[in-house]
Amino acid sequence: MKIDPYLFFNGRCEEAIEFYKKALNAKVEFMMRNSESPEPPPEGMLPPGSEHKIMHASVHIGGALVMMSDGMCDGNMAFKGFSLSLDCPDADAAREAFAALADGGQISMPLSKTFWAPLFGMVNDRFGVGWMVGVSDNAE
Repeated sequence: MKIDPYLFFNGRCEEAIEFYKKALNAKVEFMMRNSESPEPPPEGMLPPGSEHKIMHASVHIGGALVMMSDGMCDGNMAFKGFSLSLDCPDADAAREAFAALADGGQISMPLSKTFWAPLFGMVNDRFGVGWMVGVSDNAE
């Protein structure tokens, strides 16, 4: 059994993908727009103008698969109750990723040494996604 995160960006998925490509060197494995679907959505399911929004994307960030979509574009943009954990190979990589994710976002815990890691911090990116960025104890 395997669990992969699936994020909904309420109409900002393509912007998020471009951001993660730049910030975390994300690689797009697959991307399909609503207009490219082999089966059209049921009448009234998507708001007008969402034909070119992302129906589904699979993106690799480091060794992890993160799936994402524009969702139903219903105005609900609240990410709550979870964060994505990014384990970096060293302090320089952690600082770089943290700074990139914090650009336009909000730091909730600055990067610093903790009792469980040589470097750890928490940030909500510009899309409201929570990230816990750290360096494993065995790194460095």
